[in-house]
Parts: sequence; structure tokens; C-alpha cells
Amino acid sequence: MIAVIGGSGMKQLPGLEVTHRQMMRTPYGEPSSPLIFGTINGHEVVFLSRHGHGHTIAPHMVNYRANIWALCTLKVRCVIAVASVGGIRANLTPGTIIIPDQIIDYTYNRRFTYFEDTDRQVVHTDFTQPYCTDTRTRLLESARQAGEKIFDGGVYAATQGPRLETIAEINRLERDGADMVGMTGMPEAILARELGLSYATIATVANYAAGRGDSQDSIPLQAVFATLEKSMVNVRNILNHLVKNDVH
Repeated sequence: MIAVIGGSGMKQLPGLEVTHRQMMRTPYGEPSSPLIFGTINGHEVVFLSRHGHGHTIAPHMVNYRANIWALCTLKVRCVIAVASVGGIRANLTPGTIIIPDQIIDYTYNRRFTYFEDTDRQVVHTDFTQPYCTDTRTRLLESARQAGEKIFDGGVYAATQGPRLETIAEINRLERDGADMVGMTGMPEAILARELGLSYATIATVANYAAGRGDSQDSIPLQAVFATLEKSMVNVRNILNHLVKNDVH
């Protein structure tokens, strides 16, 4: 079974034939929303809305540990995280879809690990490649089959939010090597790695980052929402092909 975590722009998964909904409890509290189980073309899929019903949970308030733990208990084959980002790199224009391969964490005060018990030996998780190579490859191949243009690779800068960044902050991120900026990439990715889940992100560029493109003075939020709505059609097309290719 494939798990999809929906972010801004994907509050539900169109095309999913829902069989049931389940609210799960974990040692870390309740996930952001009920898990929605169903099928796409006869293949089992579970969907979780990262920001909750009605998009009411801010990025820094998401219970990432509960979300990932709940999916792990279901023994899903892979987790696809859908995210919206701001484009820093010049060719990452609004509407672009990209599969990042690296991440830089600028978040703080988030519950970022499962290894907190002082009576256990310290665990150092290998995070050299933060996204599952096999799952990334499957996403790229699904995009090719779907006829969707997609960028392979890029550095995701995970910022705290919920505010957007200043031009100076984006300039700093660019100097650090970031290609895009978002608010939910961490600690979601490392928590998935700690539990041994195959995890990858499919990101849609919702807007130019501050100081880039037409975002010299401000970011046009209405245009952002329109771009997300349009690009999510392409994302769903890719996900449908990924599910179709899933081997039971």
C-alpha cells in the first residue's frame, strides 16, 4: 500500500475510491487528520492531510511524529509527501514540479526525533541521502509515463514558518545551495528515515521565493493558490501512474 501525505493544495486525493476513514492514536498523540483508506485503479492507497481538515494546522504545529508513526504501523510500502515550495533557482518557475534529492533544515523547536529516551543508547541515523533513491526513481518514471515534465533533483530548504521569508533570507538560502524553500520538509523526512520508511517528496513550485521573479515587492497569494490548484492536476496524474505501477 502506498501512503500519500497531502500538503497545501492537496487537502484530499481526487480519484480515490474511499473505503473507510480511521482516526488513529499513537504514543505521540493523534495524527493531523483521520487516515483515509481507498483504492485507485484497484490499488490500495492511504491518504493523510498534513495540515488537517480545513487546513488549520500551521507548519510548525504539525504533529509530524504522530503522522509518520501512524503510517509506519500500517506497514506501507512507501510514503509520498506532496509539498508546495517557493522557487529560488531561476528555472524553478511557478507551476514547476520537482523531486528534490537533498534538504537543509532551518527549523527549530520541532519534535524532530523518536530517540529521546535517556535510558537508551544514542542512535545516529544516516541521513546522507535524505530521500529514498528507489522511491524517487519510481516517481520520476511515473512522471515520464504520465507525460509530465519534471525536474530531477534539487535542494529543499526547510524553514520554520508560518511566515514567508525576507529577500535577505532567501539570498542566504541561495548562498547555502538551496534551490527551493518550504516549511514542512523537516522533521518529516528524518522521522520517516528513523522508522525505516521509504519516503520521497514531490514538490510543486507555487510561487517565486522573495526577491525572485515577480516577487520583488511581495508574493501574490491569490496567484499562488491558483497555481497550486492547476499544478495539483499534474501531480495527481503522476501519483495515479505511480499507484498503477505499484507491485503488490
